[in-house]
Amino acid sequence: MKRLVTVVTGGSRGIGAAVCRRLAEDGHDVVVGYVRDSGAAEDVAAAARLAGVRAVTVQADTSVEADVERLFDTAEQSLGPVTGLVNNAAVTGPLGRLADVGTGVLRRVVDVNVTGALLCARRAAQLMTPRGAGAIVNISSGAATLGSPGEYVHYAATKAAVDTLTLGLAKELGPDGIRVNAVAPGVVDTDMHTAMGEPGRAHRMGAEVPLRRAGRAEEIAAAVAWLMSPEASYTTGAVLRVAGGR
Repeated sequence: MKRLVTVVTGGSRGIGAAVCRRLAEDGHDVVVGYVRDSGAAEDVAAAARLAGVRAVTVQADTSVEADVERLFDTAEQSLGPVTGLVNNAAVTGPLGRLADVGTGVLRRVVDVNVTGALLCARRAAQLMTPRGAGAIVNISSGAATLGSPGEYVHYAATKAAVDTLTLGLAKELGPDGIRVNAVAPGVVDTDMHTAMGEPGRAHRMGAEVPLRRAGRAEEIAAAVAWLMSPEASYTTGAVLRVAGGR
C-alpha cells in the first residue's frame, strides 16, 4: 500500500496542529512545518507518532523560497514521496481598519498568505505532476467573501486570492491526477485571536453565528481530512465553507 506523506504548513498550533493530528489518525505520515515554536511542533509530531505514523518537524518561513525548498526536500528525504500538502500557514496582523495598517504588516500578510501559498503549491505540483497523483488543500477563510471591514480587509483579500489559486490550480492539475481544494473556516476558537489583540473575539463573534458558537479546530481538520481522502476522489476546485452558517 502506498504511504501517504503530507506536508502541513503552520502545523505547530491551532488549525494546523489539529490537521496534523487528524491526518495522523487517518494514516498519513506528517511533516509539521513551523516558524518559531519548535517545542509546540515537536509536541504535535509526538502525538502523530503515538497514532502509529512517522512525523518530522521542519522550521520554514513559507514566504522564503529556500525555506520552502528545504521543507519539501526534508519531507522527501525523511519520509518519502510527498503525496499531500495542506497549505495552512497564514498571518493576520493586528485587528483594525485598513487605513491604520502599517505597510510592513501589509507586506508580511501578503508575503505569507499569498506568496507562501503559491510557493508551496508550486513545489507540490512540481513533485506530484510526474507521479500522476496528489492532493492539495488550501486553508482559506470565510473572510474571503465577507470582506471583514473594520477588522482585517487586507487578510480577507489574501484569502480571496487563495480561493482563486484553488480554482485555477485545480483546473491546471486535474489532467495530471492531482486534486486541489480549499477549506474556508469561519470564526474558530484558537490562539490566533490573542495574537490579533482580542483574546475574547471567538466567543464574541461566535454568538452572532447561526449555530451560535465558534468552531473548533478539530472540525476544520475533519473537513481537510475528507478532502484529502479517497472519499473525495471526484472533488476538485471546491471551496468547502465550514463556518457555522456565517
